[in-house]
Order: sequence, then C-alpha cells, then structure tokens
Amino acid sequence: MDISAQPSRRQRQVRHCAWCGRRVPEAGRQGRPRLYCAQSCRQRAYERRTAVQRGGLPEDAVVLSAAELADLQDRLFQLRCAAEDVVTAVDDDADRTELRKLAAQVVDVAAELERLR
Repeated sequence: MDISAQPSRRQRQVRHCAWCGRRVPEAGRQGRPRLYCAQSCRQRAYERRTAVQRGGLPEDAVVLSAAELADLQDRLFQLRCAAEDVVTAVDDDADRTELRKLAAQVVDVAAELERLR
C-alpha cells in the first residue's frame, strides 16, 4: 500500500464550528486548529460564555431560548420519523433503492440536527 496516497490525518479530520456547526474551512495554516468558521461565531460564543458566567451557571451549561428548544425538538421529531420510515420499509420488504433513499433522508436529518444553532 502506498502511504503517500493516503490523506494525512489533518486532511481527513473535518472540523465543525463550535458555535453554528457549519464546516470550518481548511486554512492550511500552522498553530491551533480553528474552533469557529467566522469572527461573528467567535464573538457570539464569547457573548454566550460571559452571559452564562454572569448568570452564575456552570461554564459548561447550555442555554437555549424557548424558540431554540422548540426548533431542536422539531428536528429530533423529524429524525425519529425518518428512522421509523426505515423500520416500516424494512418490515414491508421494500427494495434496496427505497431503503437507500430512506437511509439518506435519515442521514440528512441527522446532519441538520448536528447544527444546534
């Protein structure tokens, strides 16, 4: 096996923004890896951290507004429904194409769910 044909460990690691969940662009620079995709996400994270500290909550606390919580619950429901569709299709002996389509929907919903904001 040709080792030079394998991507480096750094190339294989996909990083996501610690604030919005979007993919962090590869900068190709030295130093610590970026945590945020943009300065605005970095600023929002700082504002959230300082607000949490002022409120006396633990530093690792997650604070969601009622709208953010409702959105998260909606997306979790979508994920459960997509997974139930796969189970129903398997029980109904659906063909491979249909199962692949349903599995792709589960992946899409789960990928969207990874983005908390």
